[in-house]
Amino acid sequence: MRTINHWINGQPVATSAERTGAVYDPATGQQTAQVAYATGEDVDAAVRAAQAAFPAWRDTSVVKRARVMFRFLDLLQRNRDELARIIASEHGKVVPDAAGEIQRGMEVVEVATGIPQLLKGDFSENVSTEVDCYSIRQPIGVAAGITPFNFPIMVPMWMHPIAIACGNAFVLKPSERDPSASLRVAELYAEAGLPDGIFNVVHGDKVAVDAILDHPDIASVSFVGSTPIARYIYERGTSSGKRVQALGGAKNHAIVMPDADMDSAADALVSAAYGSTGQRCMAISTAVAVGGKAGDALIDKVLERAGRLRTGPGLDPSSDMGPLVTGAARDKVSGLIETGVNEGAKLVLDGRDVRVDGHDEGFYVGPTLFDEVRPHMEIYKQEIFGPVLIVLRVADIDEAIGMINDNPYGNGTAIFTANGAAARKFQNEVQVGMIGVNIPIPVPMAFYSFGGWKDSLFGDLHVHGPEGVAFYTRGKVVTTRWPVPRDSAVELGFPTSR
Repeated sequence: MRTINHWINGQPVATSAERTGAVYDPATGQQTAQVAYATGEDVDAAVRAAQAAFPAWRDTSVVKRARVMFRFLDLLQRNRDELARIIASEHGKVVPDAAGEIQRGMEVVEVATGIPQLLKGDFSENVSTEVDCYSIRQPIGVAAGITPFNFPIMVPMWMHPIAIACGNAFVLKPSERDPSASLRVAELYAEAGLPDGIFNVVHGDKVAVDAILDHPDIASVSFVGSTPIARYIYERGTSSGKRVQALGGAKNHAIVMPDADMDSAADALVSAAYGSTGQRCMAISTAVAVGGKAGDALIDKVLERAGRLRTGPGLDPSSDMGPLVTGAARDKVSGLIETGVNEGAKLVLDGRDVRVDGHDEGFYVGPTLFDEVRPHMEIYKQEIFGPVLIVLRVADIDEAIGMINDNPYGNGTAIFTANGAAARKFQNEVQVGMIGVNIPIPVPMAFYSFGGWKDSLFGDLHVHGPEGVAFYTRGKVVTTRWPVPRDSAVELGFPTSR
C-alpha cells in the first residue's frame, strides 16, 4: 500500500514510520494509502532544516523572493486540474469545488508576489536636527502551520506563501485525513526554485502538533480548526513564547429580511449550506427568517432547490455534492440530525436517506433542512460541519442581531435585504468579523485579511493580507544621525526634538 511520507529539506523522507494512519477515498469508503505520523524527532529534523536554510533566504533580495512566488503561481495554474483531483480523491468534495479552493489559494500567492510593496516601511527626515527615522519589517525565523482537512490547499496557502515571501522558513502540519495535496505543493515549490529547507511538511496527529507547539526554535504557529483545539493551540503555543493565531469554529447566520429577493436568497443559502458538503468554516448553517411570511417562502424555495442536488462521488462530473471526509464525520452528522428530531425541530428534508448506486460504503449524507429550530437546541448550539441547514424565525431585525451577538462564535454572517438602512444597521451592530450584504459567504479577497471574533479567533492578527504580513514579520524603528565633523561636545540630557 502507498505510504505518504514527510517532506524535509527539499525531498521526501525515505525511512519507514513508526506509526501510520489510514487515508480513505470517501466516495467508496476504502483505504487507499497510509500516512506517516511524525515523531518529535521528525519535527525537530524539519525545524533544523528550516533553521539552516533561513539565514540565506532572509538575506535573499525581496525581488528574488517575489520571482519565486511568480513561478510558483504559474505552476499552480498549470497543475490545477491535477491538484483538484487529488483533493477530490481524499477529501471527497466535487472537482469544481476543489478547483475553486485552489483558485482562492492562488489569490494569496498573487498577493505574495507583491511582497516588495507590502514590506515597504516609513521614513521621516529631520525628526530632529540632522536626525532621520525610519521603520523596517524583518522575518521572524521559522514559522509553522497546523491546518484542517476541509481545504487541504487553500487554508495552508493562507499561511505559507505570505510567510515565505516575507523571508521566513515554514513547517506545515496538514490534516492526516487528506495529506497528498501538501506534498504536491512541496514539489511545485521546489520546481519554482525555492531553496531546500524553506518549505517542509510533517504529517501526523497530536504528537506532531505538540512537538511543534513546544519546539523552542519555532517562532510562530498558525492554526485553523475547531474552537476547543484552537484554544489549546493558543494557550500551549503562547506559553512557549510563540506568536500564535488560532482560528476556531463557527456558527454562521444568514438573516433574511421580508423585503429580500427570496429566489436570490434561496440560491445563496443552498450554495452556502451544501457546497463542500457543508464542511467549511464559512458555511451558512443557520438561516434566520425575519417575519412569518419570509420563513414560509424561504423554506419552500430552499427545499425545491436542495431536492434537485445530486449527491455522489467527487470525481463524478454529474455530482453536485460529494461525501463527507470520513465515516466518523458521517456518523456525527447523522447523529446530530437525529438529535434535532428528538428535540422537536421540524425535519423538512432528511439527508440520511441518500443512496449512491455502487458506493454503498461511501461516507454520504445528503442535503438536510430543518425548520422551527430554537436557540436551546443542540443543532443550533453545535457546529454540525455537514450538509445541514437550520431555519429559525424571529420577529424583527433587532431580535436577529441579538441572536447572533449572543452566540459564542463570531466568524461570518450575512444579511439579505433590499433596504440599505437595515443593512447598515446590521453591519454596524453585529459582533462578527466578516459580514456579507446579499453575499452568502463573505470571504474577503486575499489583499484583505480573514478572521472572526469571539470564540472564532484566538490571537490578535488575522490571516493573509496586511495582518498576515504583520504576523510573519517584526518591526524595527531606526533613528540615524550622520554628523558633520566639528568641535566635539558631549551632551548628557534626555534626547528631545529641538
